[in-house]
Amino acid sequence: ALVGIPVCITALGFTGAGIAAGSIAAKMMSAAAIANGGGVAAGSTVAVLQSIGAAGFSVGAKIGLTSALSSLGGASG
Repeated sequence: ALVGIPVCITALGFTGAGIAAGSIAAKMMSAAAIANGGGVAAGSTVAVLQSIGAAGFSVGAKIGLTSALSSLGGASG
């Protein structure tokens, strides 16, 4: 998940260089901007995905995901 999720986010068009033109990410950003009167709100789904696409997961997010996935694995086992 720590590798797969960022790869999927990049495949959607959220890249280190910004949102790729013509991508699903571009369509999401357009819809978010229209809904918010021309801007994308900080903390919105589009903003968070772009942050992950640009910089990857933070250390805190990696720890949280690892903990959650470990608990899920333990519960299913």
